[in-house]
Amino acid sequence: MLGAIFVASGARAVLRPDPLVPRAQLVTDRVPQFGKTDARTLVRLNGALQFVGGLLLATGHASRPAAAALAGSMVPTTVAGHPFWTIDDPAERTHQQVHFLKNLGLLGGLLLAAVDTEGRPGLGYRTGHGLRAVGRGTRRGLRTARREARIAAKSAAIGRHLPG
Repeated sequence: MLGAIFVASGARAVLRPDPLVPRAQLVTDRVPQFGKTDARTLVRLNGALQFVGGLLLATGHASRPAAAALAGSMVPTTVAGHPFWTIDDPAERTHQQVHFLKNLGLLGGLLLAAVDTEGRPGLGYRTGHGLRAVGRGTRRGLRTARREARIAAKSAAIGRHLPG
């Protein structure tokens, strides 16, 4: 369900980027790395990323990397799309603030999806668990070897006292 909004908004940005370009220019003009690329192209690239990431997230394929990529795309999208701090009209300011906070909620959901292991233990847990299992096996093997050595020593001592 989280991916659906990105599929819809990403497709809209790819097919009709022009309404989004003026707001995107507010961000692209301030970031020197974007100086050589026009805002329309960046809007379409961001839309394509959101469309593909939303599809991957919605279908459950590569959902963790897709959620991380979508989270990364949400930051410039939110800053460019809903700059409520620059708006003087109280009604419009409230409207943009609601959308800004909605995007923050989506960002939180994406971050959770990016770290979700779907009930499977993560790499850190599996590594630690494996190391503990190896340590237990080593300690058991050492105890067994000591016990067998004591038994062999006692058997040899008893065997020296037997006739024959």
